[in-house]
Amino acid sequence: MKLSSVAALLFIAMLASLLASSCGSVPQAVNAAPPTKPSDPAAATPAGAASKNDTASKHGLVPDSVTVPAGTAVSVRLQSTLSSASNRAGDHFAATLDEPIVVDGRTIAPRGAAVSGRVVAARPSGRLHNSGYLRLALTSIVIEGKPVPIQSSSIFSSGGAHKKRNAVLIGGGAGTGAVIGALAGGGKGALIGAAVGAGAGTAGAAATGKKDVTFATERRLTFRLTHDLLINN
Repeated sequence: MKLSSVAALLFIAMLASLLASSCGSVPQAVNAAPPTKPSDPAAATPAGAASKNDTASKHGLVPDSVTVPAGTAVSVRLQSTLSSASNRAGDHFAATLDEPIVVDGRTIAPRGAAVSGRVVAARPSGRLHNSGYLRLALTSIVIEGKPVPIQSSSIFSSGGAHKKRNAVLIGGGAGTGAVIGALAGGGKGALIGAAVGAGAGTAGAAATGKKDVTFATERRLTFRLTHDLLINN
């Protein structure tokens, strides 16, 4: 073999050896960070998602709204006197809640909450007919510092009947007049006395026969809601 060929072979061998050594010295790739354990809460849920879940859970504890169903009793105590003799339809009155309104264990309105109402109808009593009457209904209740409109049943009350009392007064007066007339002048006097006595009895009925209805201050009245009441949080 020629010397030049041997030299070429040696050169190729040395070059191969250098390449092999350089490849072995290349540093290995940096190992990836170990995976986070699934049990780690911070890794299981991103921070932003965790805060959203916390907020949702808090909202889940308190419903967005509560409904007070129709038919719920609303008991109040009047803060002023109402009377068919002085009040008229459209008048407003104040009251306070006498028992708390509670739904599913939650107090919607506490005892003592301010309540407003309205005189729906009223009529003063006449002297010989048409007894007085009052009809009342609630219009609002203060919940968490704000008046909330409500619709309630009405309470109606009327004065006693006139007929029986007036019959006694007028009839009694006529009878007394007849006795006085008989003593004064016999039969003719009796007829005159009866007429005079009847007039006196009628006057007595007119003076004392009014039948008004009155609700005194602190009177307890119970109404019922006629429509659902929706309370938004």
